[in-house]
Amino acid sequence: MRLLHTSDWHIGKKIYDQSRMDEYSQFLYWLLEVIIEKRIDVLLVSGDIFDSSVPPAEATDLYYRFLFDLHQHTDARAVLIAGNHDSAVRLAAPRDFLKMADIHVVGSIRNTDCVVFMNIGGQTVAFAAIPYLNEGDILEHVSFEKEIERSMRYREALKNIYFDCLSDMEGTDLSILMGHYFVKGSVASDSERLVQIGGIQSVHAEDLPFDIDYIALGHLHRQQSITGNTSPIMYPGSPLPLSFKEAEYDKKVLVVDLDCKTCTVDEIIVPTFRELVRVEGTLDDVKTRANFEDWKDKYIEVRVQLAGPQIGVGDEIRQAFADRGGRVLVVESMLPENDRETISAAGIKTRSPAEIFQEYYNYRYGDSSPEELDEMLVTFNELLEISSEEVAD
Repeated sequence: MRLLHTSDWHIGKKIYDQSRMDEYSQFLYWLLEVIIEKRIDVLLVSGDIFDSSVPPAEATDLYYRFLFDLHQHTDARAVLIAGNHDSAVRLAAPRDFLKMADIHVVGSIRNTDCVVFMNIGGQTVAFAAIPYLNEGDILEHVSFEKEIERSMRYREALKNIYFDCLSDMEGTDLSILMGHYFVKGSVASDSERLVQIGGIQSVHAEDLPFDIDYIALGHLHRQQSITGNTSPIMYPGSPLPLSFKEAEYDKKVLVVDLDCKTCTVDEIIVPTFRELVRVEGTLDDVKTRANFEDWKDKYIEVRVQLAGPQIGVGDEIRQAFADRGGRVLVVESMLPENDRETISAAGIKTRSPAEIFQEYYNYRYGDSSPEELDEMLVTFNELLEISSEEVAD
């Protein structure tokens, strides 16, 4: 049997408020081609299909179009679970309809059979499809409970859920577990919204059943395997970089070949559908790179080192990259630290808004030329006047 394991699509995710639906469309088209080319039997998606519990219409349209094409153009079946970003109810609403196409969606463990059985190539295969579970899903409230005690109860409850599934899976040729959580010892990325990472939602590798044919996890955006268990435990990571930092390493999906004796995992690198580039340096360094490199269709994050605030520097940088086909999504000014004292609460009462602004400005950015400060004060006073007029109205 051959699986394709992926997770953390986060369809609808924006980067600095910039839509990325074109990239998601290209990824899902590419994924469909891989499923056909590699003759995949079952697609596994381990949670966080959408980036929010109420995804935009274009995100849901893209998702259901992919499922339709999966059924129409491939022989693959699918098992999908909800992640912490998904709405369990919304995701699982059409489950009975999708089941007719051998697409199995599990949003929660309440009133739902989480074990999916399939017959593939003469083998009986069982999937324990356990979605993201917060503590309210599986724990009763205990007053004045310490965090470590709650963590232990969470781990024990999850172990019991898996072992209940295993009792239903006895006698099958192959057993696959799915889940969406952080395993202690794994490596998180900067774009994950982890709930108490390392705390209540942290699971240990030894908490998971041993000698399972494959454990397909989601939640972390970097591809990695987890040690500490005789079962192969894998995170495929997100297929698209969800931050500029994540763009520094390859994104992957996993093709898993299973029989009753061996598990072989091959990593397939996901193409870069739009390049995310971080540019750092002085203003001269940044402008030099902008003028002498090809930036066509790239999204750019700029961190520019300045001696002090400079009005219009962001627009100047954006235009320089735009002239070479790039799009700067954010310009962050990196200013030198200073050791000035903070403004006291008592001092605020005796100063005008303009004086407070001037003192904070000098505290935050250091002493500047009188011309720069005068220009900033003019802008500040104009904004203050507009604000006062709106309040009066």
